[in-house]
Amino acid sequence: MRISDIQRCGMRPGRLVEWTLSPATVERAHGLPEDTRPPAYIQESHIRTARAVREGGLFVPTWLGTVFDLPGPVDLDVLQRALLEWTVRHETLRSGFRWAGEELRRFTLDAEDVSLRREEAGEFTDPETLTAYLQDRFDTVADALRWPNLIYTAVVRDDSVTVCMGFDHSNVDAYSLHGIPAEITELYTAGVEGRGAVVRTPAASYIDFCELERADADRADDGHQVVARWREFIRRCGGTLPSFPVDLGLDPAGGGPLPPQRMICEPLVDADTAAAFETYCRAYGGSLVGLLAATGLVVHELGGQSVYRTVVPFHTRMKTRWTEAVGWFVGGAPIEVPVAGTPDLPSALRAVRAELQAARPLARMPIARVLSLLGADFAPTSPDLYSIVSYVDARGVPGAADWAAQRAHALLRVSYGDQVCVWVTRLNDGLWLASRYPDTDVAAKNMRLYVERLRDLMTATAAG
Repeated sequence: MRISDIQRCGMRPGRLVEWTLSPATVERAHGLPEDTRPPAYIQESHIRTARAVREGGLFVPTWLGTVFDLPGPVDLDVLQRALLEWTVRHETLRSGFRWAGEELRRFTLDAEDVSLRREEAGEFTDPETLTAYLQDRFDTVADALRWPNLIYTAVVRDDSVTVCMGFDHSNVDAYSLHGIPAEITELYTAGVEGRGAVVRTPAASYIDFCELERADADRADDGHQVVARWREFIRRCGGTLPSFPVDLGLDPAGGGPLPPQRMICEPLVDADTAAAFETYCRAYGGSLVGLLAATGLVVHELGGQSVYRTVVPFHTRMKTRWTEAVGWFVGGAPIEVPVAGTPDLPSALRAVRAELQAARPLARMPIARVLSLLGADFAPTSPDLYSIVSYVDARGVPGAADWAAQRAHALLRVSYGDQVCVWVTRLNDGLWLASRYPDTDVAAKNMRLYVERLRDLMTATAAG
């Protein structure tokens, strides 16, 4: 799916219907005992950061979502059953957290205790008004500091219905979003055609993964080799985590309020160029290596730093049992590429390949655990701890061939932040780039230069 914000996904007007977890479900949750399975480190860090930023006087929405079309006329009862069946299949969506002093404690509903409430939100004739309303509703409901923190909507028209779903980030990652259109479509179509329940293998629970990952991370101490690697990396970053190494027009001393963000969403290169670039990079490890090597060369040209340092996001779905699970399966690995000493793409590719091979195992240790073991003051001040450049080849995701016809998008909330996040996605029609960055004139100029020169380098490499 193309990644965008809700303003750029082409929302069309119609009659809006909303689903949230029912009052009976919420009431049942209030009386639940503690689920002893702990939050993942990444969940806890996310929630604590949201609280710290909120207490600092700024509301920073961080929800993720997905939007896609189904053919009309819609049967809302069948769609509601499909949404409910999908929700209860993924245990994390019926689980939440409460504060017990300064500790987060989990609670989890049984599937049979979950139901949805449907409400009519009115007729919208103007796309911009509808988009603004949906963003406000998602900001309110899909909030890290409340529960329930998910909301489903449908924009109903005679010929089609647009399903738009929002979740607090603690429960989903981009890969989770990619799987939603196909799963909901399958359940809905089976219901409309009267084929009965769709029989699927039970989805593994992200909550179980949280417990396993946390137990493994808690066995590490400050002498662990992964912690030592991070310690050296942070020292060479000047005692902090890396930012995007170009001028963003921000006060280098920091300490001010979080700036608002701007977003880029656009095609990077077409399918033929993406394929040729992949072929060129294959001997070095493929398109991820190529993207990072090209980025290193471009930011060296723009920012002048001799070493490109970044944290590369990797999924942590190491076993096939987690493939269909909805959750936040993401870790990070630090790399350092001496771009001043790698003046051309082949030498940069070799340097990135070596760094990734050495660093990838580090992604299995949650960064929040590493930072706690380092004992340094990494008090959260921004929803993004560091800048990233991410690459995902989504062509093999079930239903990917239908995304264009379904007008499917993965949605990011663009609000406030002082970091740069870049997501490059391989789709059937080429590479798609999305990025959020501080909304300053300097950042806008340099991010435009970054995208254009990245495109030029990929195109020239593919042509050569």
